[in-house]
Amino acid sequence: MTRIRAAVCHAFGAPLRIEEVELRAPHSAEVEVTLGAVAICHSDISYAEGIWGGTLPAVYGHEAAGTVTALGPQAGGLALGDKVVVTLIRSCGTCPSCAGAHPAHCETPAPATGPLSLPDGRPLMQAMHCGAFAEKVVVDRSQIAPIPDALPMEAAALLACGVITGVGAVINTGAVRPGEDVVVIGAGGVGLNAIQGARIAGARRIVAVDLNASKLEDARTFGATDTLLADADAPAATRALLGRGADAVFVTVGAIAAFQIAPDYLAPRGRVVLVGMPAVGAMASYEPGNLAAAGQALIGSKMGDAVIARDIPWLCDLHAQGRLQLETLISGRWRLEQINEAIADTRSGAARRNVILF
Repeated sequence: MTRIRAAVCHAFGAPLRIEEVELRAPHSAEVEVTLGAVAICHSDISYAEGIWGGTLPAVYGHEAAGTVTALGPQAGGLALGDKVVVTLIRSCGTCPSCAGAHPAHCETPAPATGPLSLPDGRPLMQAMHCGAFAEKVVVDRSQIAPIPDALPMEAAALLACGVITGVGAVINTGAVRPGEDVVVIGAGGVGLNAIQGARIAGARRIVAVDLNASKLEDARTFGATDTLLADADAPAATRALLGRGADAVFVTVGAIAAFQIAPDYLAPRGRVVLVGMPAVGAMASYEPGNLAAAGQALIGSKMGDAVIARDIPWLCDLHAQGRLQLETLISGRWRLEQINEAIADTRSGAARRNVILF
């Protein structure tokens, strides 16, 4: 066992507590990574607030990068000292979803007990298979993707969730083609990456919609051609801009109002891609006859339907070419001891991404 510092959640809605916990050595195909950076995702906040339930005590955090410092006997393809991204996409490689190149939907349950425990021996939940609000993690080899040595840890960490979720929703799930028109509802961390994805895909017009005017300014720097404040008139304004409805609409926030209005932006045969995650039990309603008559679709997108061994090297190369922004996504850099302040800043809605540096 190795003793490390971690931010532990003991009660939903309460501040995280920095304390020492135990991390066992990697078994089988597991990898130990000493972290250089972990970003704060709204999913971490939702779990810590109890919106999606879960087991406590727990260590959250799932958007991380670091250096390989120990390997299980079956963890092939890596060496000590390798720089890597740590993702929550744990895949068995053999179930129907994994075999069909959809590892984010792996159907094989993870082991019931993880590598973390409290000093008195009580189990400590490794949330989202990562538990990366900590100095080190032990994760399955399938969750790891090597990155170039030149890529800073704080930028690399964003690839683990926010970037692959946003870009992947556009490229993998939404299959946006050159010349299509795109609407992105929400210009936060994931939304900005969906905008980047639409630009990379060759979209003709990219309309960013948000309640916050300052976020719309950000959206233009990431590739939005047009911006609109989110209100009941935004679908009609979008049609006026485009000359018709949008081919693809990406809902990147968890607000039910955004899900409810999203089909109103669509052209015939358009699709709404549902990326944001509302609270458990939240409901939206649609008139299915309208969708059927127009040949429109509602599609869910989890983690951008990413295949990390394919997509993360591609994204690293785009960044090296100057075609994918990473560093400019970072709003603030914090120490682990400041994690509650960083979470509060993220919760305020003003941040693109806050990053904890180790």
